[in-house]
Amino acid sequence: MQKIIPDTNNEIKIRFATSKDITEVIAINYKTLPEHYSNSFFMELLLDSPETFIVAEIDNKIIGYIMCRVEYGFSILRKMSLARKGHVVSFAVLEEYRLKGIGKRIVEQAIEGMKVKKCNEAYLEVRTDNQAAIRLYENFGFSKIATLNAYYKDGKNAFLMSTRLNKDD
Repeated sequence: MQKIIPDTNNEIKIRFATSKDITEVIAINYKTLPEHYSNSFFMELLLDSPETFIVAEIDNKIIGYIMCRVEYGFSILRKMSLARKGHVVSFAVLEEYRLKGIGKRIVEQAIEGMKVKKCNEAYLEVRTDNQAAIRLYENFGFSKIATLNAYYKDGKNAFLMSTRLNKDD
């Protein structure tokens, strides 16, 4: 899917990822995050949910990404009900491009993709000490649902955060 998302800023392009982007996305993941996945996992998510695998680029260089998957199971927000859920699996922007609104635009597009995939809610895990990311997610309506103790391989805790995507639900 090579659709380019309309953008008012000509310098930064927000678009759907393609298989050609995977190598750069993996490099950003390794450079910015302590959690890493197999190369095939990135491709699997791209093929499964291309509407929610978004990249940001400047001058044909990938500077950030978000990859999500669509799941079906019990709702995080409503006990004992089933829901289509968008799961933010990994999200990163290169350090030199942070605090410029790029992350906000990437998350915004991923949420739109989740809505296209008819997700009722979105959820994610975020390190409890990552205040910038927590604020960003809260600005999109995510709330802290639980603390996941020793969630990460390094023993750090995570917040489970979630939001409704369809306000009528």
